[in-house]
Amino acid sequence: MVVEINGKAEEIPGSVVLDALNAKQIDPQMVAVELNDTLIERDHLGSTPLQPGDRLEFLFYMGGGR
Repeated sequence: MVVEINGKAEEIPGSVVLDALNAKQIDPQMVAVELNDTLIERDHLGSTPLQPGDRLEFLFYMGGGR
């Protein structure tokens, strides 16, 4: 299925948000996920379905600063 991930159309296997994370080799504990502008709770990543054309944003936590 083709979905948009961080602004880029990508073919991913599977049918739930967690499948997209696994396909990109992203640890679910290290990222916040938005699906069509709605933040998805980590507990629901494995049960939130994806549809062709959905928009995913993976927001990574960064440390740093003083």
